[in-house]
Amino acid sequence: MPEGEVIVERGSTAQDLAPKFNRSAADVVRYLLQQGEMVTATMSLTDDQIELFVLELGATVRLVDRGEEKEAELIAKFFADDEEEDDEGQRPRPPIITVMGHVDHGKTLLLDRIRSANVISGEAGGITQHIGAYQTEKEGRLITFIDTPGHEAFTAMRARGADATDIVILMVAADDGVMPQTIEAINHAKAAEVPIVVAINKVDRDNADVNRTKQQLSEHGLVPEDWGGDTITVEMSALQNLGIDDLLEQLLVVADLEELSANPEGRARGVVLESRLDVGRGPVATVLVESGTLRVGDIIVAGAAWGKVRALIDDKGDHLKEALPSMPVQILGLSEVPQAGDEVRATVDDKTARTVAEARAQRRRFANQAGTASATGGGAKLEDIFEQIQRGETATLNLILKADVNGSLEAITSSVQKLERDEVKVAFVHRAVGGITENDIGLAAASGATIIGFNVRPDRKARAMAEQQDVEIRTYEIIYKLLEDLQAAMLGMLKPEYEEVVTGDAEVREIYSTPRGKVAGCYVLNGTITRNSKVRYIREGTIIWKGTLPSLRRFKDDVREVAAGYECGIMLSDFQELRMGDVIETFEEREIPRT
Repeated sequence: MPEGEVIVERGSTAQDLAPKFNRSAADVVRYLLQQGEMVTATMSLTDDQIELFVLELGATVRLVDRGEEKEAELIAKFFADDEEEDDEGQRPRPPIITVMGHVDHGKTLLLDRIRSANVISGEAGGITQHIGAYQTEKEGRLITFIDTPGHEAFTAMRARGADATDIVILMVAADDGVMPQTIEAINHAKAAEVPIVVAINKVDRDNADVNRTKQQLSEHGLVPEDWGGDTITVEMSALQNLGIDDLLEQLLVVADLEELSANPEGRARGVVLESRLDVGRGPVATVLVESGTLRVGDIIVAGAAWGKVRALIDDKGDHLKEALPSMPVQILGLSEVPQAGDEVRATVDDKTARTVAEARAQRRRFANQAGTASATGGGAKLEDIFEQIQRGETATLNLILKADVNGSLEAITSSVQKLERDEVKVAFVHRAVGGITENDIGLAAASGATIIGFNVRPDRKARAMAEQQDVEIRTYEIIYKLLEDLQAAMLGMLKPEYEEVVTGDAEVREIYSTPRGKVAGCYVLNGTITRNSKVRYIREGTIIWKGTLPSLRRFKDDVREVAAGYECGIMLSDFQELRMGDVIETFEEREIPRT
């Protein structure tokens, strides 16, 4: 009998299974027939049948998904020593707190108050659409916070937050009570088996009803302490900055009871909370270190990505030399953008990292080929899909999906797949992080696909190519508007829409500092730049900022507009992070009724 745990792929046949235990296929078939299981040597076995045979042998088995066997064997070979817990090396670590709850119940505002930062102003529609991870200090002790999105589409991101956490803060608005995403957050926290501290927010509102909120929480198994239960509740108002110190004190008390510890020695292990493709810096991953110490120069593997850590950046933007357990950091230096939720491990050398990453990449390619609907060349456009349904045809909506970060890509993909009906199938021709490029336009033209951009934009060449090839591009910044449009198209109820007409774009060629702030010295590439127009600041296809253009100059003169081919000085309303080579795009919205 082989020693230790034997890795077996699900769906293996008797011919595949037998050699792993030094038996013949006939031995497997004979035993299972004796147990009343009608099988042959070439038939795929169920998990129960495999476990039944292994139990008879007295061996230990670990079942993995198809294509995962090679990867699991590599991890067992290279990382087996890391799994052994060294009790003597354990040290206390900061608690990891996840803030969960329904949309607009005050999660991000609470973190604003704790960090003294303004995160909401950077989120479209005031809805958090990415996981944010931050560290703060209370009574000389560090606390790590994870803010998860509240919109229903971000279920996977909320689940990931719960899996990586020690304590969950459940935010419930006293004027709104328990809502659908509140219930979902409770279920995620219970599934992760972590303690829940309830923050009853907005108690300062006239229509706040704390008792009704506690009653609703009790109905879902969270009985407050003052009602005889064991759930800690804190009444607060993030807007008025009330009750926040009480909440932090309660979190430290719960953390002390949990006796949280980790071994800071040895190779680092963590989890990817969020990832994106950043211009100039390449793939960037936000990683929560769970054990060990991650250092600049370490060789790491994160899912199907690997590389040498070039830089570690904390939530304040400071560069670090090392990251200890419970610390969230951005990592630069990976070969590609990892998936949110991927495990991160430091390895002994780059050969090990590359081997493990390539095995994972191969498995994921196999899974994608098996699990994704095939795109057809005759896919219907979004605006035409209802007509195809009306004719009694089964319509295939081919989509190319581009997003700014991996978590949003994951959330949109799962939400769009839920919109499928018998008469409408959704096929993803391509999904990726980054701006909309000419390659995407060419692929959309060849496959009859509609391009959906979330927080990303096409550049001027891509827009011109899309018009020439008659490719439809739809860009969104709030996820529920994207999903509403897709659902409305399937039901034939697309409303008249506002078309964003790009009126001009200018390239930043110099940056000047003035007493009033930074001024971008620009060359107008196309159209006309007009003062007080709406503006997007774009860095390699990704929208960095939106606002207005209050100041426009030619030399020393204030001017109303500057045409293509001329230089000008542009000051943006409240954006100072200028870089040469970026594009400032002005636009206006025109209503176009649907025919």
